[in-house]
Amino acid sequence: MVTIREAREALKLYFGYEQFRPMQEQIIEGVLDGKDVVVLMPTGGGKSVCYQVPAVVLPGLCVVISPLIALMKDQVEALLANGIPAAYINSSQTAEQQYLIENECLEGKLKLLYVSPEKLLSSGFMSFLKRIKVSLFAVDEAHCISAWGHDFRPEYTQLKALKQQFQTVPVIALTATADKLTQKDIQEQLYLHNPQVYVASFDRPNINLMVKPGRDRFNKITEFLDRHHKQPGIIYCLSRKGVESLAAKLKGKGYSVTFYHAGMSAGQRAKAQEDFLRDNVQIVCATIAFGMGIDKSNVRWVIHYNLPKNIEGYYQEIGRAGRDGAKADALLFYSFADVMNMRNMLQENQSRETQTELQLVKLERMQQFAEASACRRRILLQYFGETMQKDCGNCDICRNPPTRFDGTLLAQKALSAIARTQEQVNLGLLVDVLRGARTNQVIQAGFDKVKTYGAGRDINPLDWHRYLHQLLNEGYMEMAYDQGYTLKLTEHSKQVLFEGRKVQLVKFEDARQEEPTIKARPKRELIKDALFDRLRQLRKSIADEAGVPPYVVFTDTTLQEMAAERPTTKISMLAISGVGAQKFDRYGDLFINEVIDFVNEEQAKGNKMKGATHLATFELLKQGYSVEQISIQRSLNPVTVYSHLATLSEQGYDVDLYRYVTKGEFKEISKAIAKLGVDAKLKDVFEHLNEQFEYHKIRLSIALYKKEYSWQL
Repeated sequence: MVTIREAREALKLYFGYEQFRPMQEQIIEGVLDGKDVVVLMPTGGGKSVCYQVPAVVLPGLCVVISPLIALMKDQVEALLANGIPAAYINSSQTAEQQYLIENECLEGKLKLLYVSPEKLLSSGFMSFLKRIKVSLFAVDEAHCISAWGHDFRPEYTQLKALKQQFQTVPVIALTATADKLTQKDIQEQLYLHNPQVYVASFDRPNINLMVKPGRDRFNKITEFLDRHHKQPGIIYCLSRKGVESLAAKLKGKGYSVTFYHAGMSAGQRAKAQEDFLRDNVQIVCATIAFGMGIDKSNVRWVIHYNLPKNIEGYYQEIGRAGRDGAKADALLFYSFADVMNMRNMLQENQSRETQTELQLVKLERMQQFAEASACRRRILLQYFGETMQKDCGNCDICRNPPTRFDGTLLAQKALSAIARTQEQVNLGLLVDVLRGARTNQVIQAGFDKVKTYGAGRDINPLDWHRYLHQLLNEGYMEMAYDQGYTLKLTEHSKQVLFEGRKVQLVKFEDARQEEPTIKARPKRELIKDALFDRLRQLRKSIADEAGVPPYVVFTDTTLQEMAAERPTTKISMLAISGVGAQKFDRYGDLFINEVIDFVNEEQAKGNKMKGATHLATFELLKQGYSVEQISIQRSLNPVTVYSHLATLSEQGYDVDLYRYVTKGEFKEISKAIAKLGVDAKLKDVFEHLNEQFEYHKIRLSIALYKKEYSWQL
């Protein structure tokens, strides 16, 4: 029986993290217990760890069903860089390459195998899998299985065969974007057995959400790019023509840019994606065809040139920024013309009437988000069924809040009308009921007889729609897509109707546009940025030589932590989040040397480096300087220099402390240390020894004691 302790050890060894993120440990425990699991976790939340760690510790092979070749390639490269044997089988390989990988599976040499749904279900592959001990099936991008999802793929619906043919093998289904209906559909379509369902918070607080009017987009984009110099990002456009046109204009302005859309050849698309992944270009202009397979962790921003079709797509696309947890920006341009263009496109494609109707309703929700006057993050989370108790403080609305008023009475009228019509009205019909309209639908349903009929005659239809959108966005009601888009009451609704909960609504007025403010950054931040840039350059050269994307070496957040902490020993480098034993063996010394070189250069410029001054002492010591000479050279008290020597010894540097304290002195002082403890104040040890030994000899003896008696500490 594999334990969670083994999973934690694998997390540190292969991935370099001391502990799991929220919910990961419970998910992994469920998988280790052999249970089916459904995971809803935002992009960048750590979904892949939920099956990769069990794959490493469980006996056998984990089979991962993934929709895109690019995604498989990125994941496998990252796993191999972490020392985990993994491979993929897809149409980009020759029959001989696939045969060799299948042999590795049969010989038990691999822990993870990535395949497409088509390959999994192809003739003979299921039989091949039955010859192997399969530890786990992981269905990635599981929302593709549901017709209610935003990215439905018919081939995914056949994955029910997994449970039909491998009844005892656990299945973990993972997605970043699924509303309640899609979540339910995933469980049913995959035939999962009493699955454990884990819904992580959809909140990505590191992403700054902004919406700007669609006027003068190009100039606004160039201003944005100039504020994000050298930072990788994606610009999504609605059409292929728009993608190429915008890329050409940006290139003409001197920006490092490529483009990507489904109309390009496979080779052209692969090159554009590879250039972006490897930081050869900073910007990619793309249609939504680009992105699902992008595992690039250091994307710092995403711009939507046009309004997305739905909130799921928007959420997934902005989620490609800031996957490493560092700050990122999401800018959406909005105009009503975009809405009309999208509506026309959807209505022209009437191959499935119910799907067209669903897409139009979802487009309307996207429009409501763009026009919102309340915290945008709360609206996003509410869409996915998650309640946020306070405004986020990291969106344009929170930074520039609109005027609000007490809308409790309006809310009560609307919610009461929903209740009295037995939750059988959609938005348009609810407005008719509140306005007292005598339409055929109202009369035939008998809604003209309910008490709230006509209770909102004094408010015009457009304003009612705006108020209802606010109530919907803030969770005072829900929309049931599978029940004719009718409105349903929530717990919040009942609190407003029966418990006196107050509702604040927004007055309708043009939102003021926030002006970007640029503040002078402190010198220490500029130095940290300079080191971060040096570490990025080193990472790029290592990645280019290895033929992998830079983030496979280390993520931006790992480099940022290095730039802040400036690790100069193995112990301090391994303490950096994201540096595991495998990666330290490959790259640790290179990055330590880069940090040391940078610190020495800054010291030579006269810049004081907090926490790194002992390194300057070490450099002089290596050059043969005595303690007295170092103190003169650096204008330091000799006691401070001795303290540096003690610190260097404790951090693992090769410093012979017996040059400065005799073995006899150490023997006497160590008796006091043993009694008072290594953390005792120097003054206490000094007094305990009747003031016989100088302070610096005590400090050096403590360092020696830690080294020679570490097994006791």
